[in-house]
Amino acid sequence: MTRFDPAPPVPLRERLADAEYAAAWQLARVVPPAAARPAFRLGADLAARRAGPGARRLRANLARVVPGAPPAELDRLVRAVLRSYARYWYEAFRLPVMDPVAVHAGTLATGTGPFHRAIAAGQGVIFALPHSGNWDAAGVWLVEELRRLGHEPAFTTVAQRLRPESLYRRFLAYRRALGFEVVAAEDGSAAHRALTSRLRGGGVVSLLVERDFTATGVPVRFFGEPARFPAGPARLAALTGALLVPVFSGFTPRGWTLDLADPVPVEGRSGVAAALQGEADALAAMIRRHPQDWHALQPVWTADRPDGPVSPDSPDSPDSSDSSDSPDNTARAPDRVSG
Repeated sequence: MTRFDPAPPVPLRERLADAEYAAAWQLARVVPPAAARPAFRLGADLAARRAGPGARRLRANLARVVPGAPPAELDRLVRAVLRSYARYWYEAFRLPVMDPVAVHAGTLATGTGPFHRAIAAGQGVIFALPHSGNWDAAGVWLVEELRRLGHEPAFTTVAQRLRPESLYRRFLAYRRALGFEVVAAEDGSAAHRALTSRLRGGGVVSLLVERDFTATGVPVRFFGEPARFPAGPARLAALTGALLVPVFSGFTPRGWTLDLADPVPVEGRSGVAAALQGEADALAAMIRRHPQDWHALQPVWTADRPDGPVSPDSPDSPDSSDSSDSPDNTARAPDRVSG
């Protein structure tokens, strides 16, 4: 008779987290925006005043973006970023009931020419994004844009498994319902095949790229300081001939922005390091223009990183995955403002 070991019990903290997100998705559908938006904004302001670990890390990161800023300016910028981050979460809980056509119409996209030409020519495109604005709304725009261009309305991204499994499945269902093809980073070769297949078929892959949570990324200079970026976007471009496009997602008072930088040249596998530096430079330029929408609540620079990889389930680094052989970063998952 086969013996089956029972699954280990789910820790209370994980069960509570799953319940909280489930409740938020339900409440966001029924609470009027006129009441919900101020509540999320108030939460951001309280987090700024409380100055927990996430807010302190954010302040230190922003000091690199706006060097020489006086303390009062940094205070205002931290509050603005936390409000932007709270808006992301409010909209994330609302997106399943929002009209994708309206999201597309409310998005001001610039620099789309090379993207459109590549898609028309059957060339794959890799969007390399920082954690900014509303990445999910950007994905909704992309799905609708591909539909309007006469292509399959879908793109591929990577997500790391969260704990508990029920929370991971919840986020997976959420993003798939928006039209995203999501593959698990832990699937290794299967995830890699999904990404290369999408690109070789002339489709789009989107990856979040400015955090390397395994300490195995490629060294770059980011805002003039050493950092490590996941190698996956440039390696995928070298492997498939896809266009590598740095992208920044931001907010307007009533909608969204999506800035597509000039494509980064990738001269084969030997050019991966140079391409990643080009990617870092492009992202830094866009972040410098819109620092209020960069949600940098975790360590980014080498000087701030603990030894070795950071656990994706820790409060300080919940949402990315990278290894030298894996597709390098993930769809956004729960971040925490203050540990």
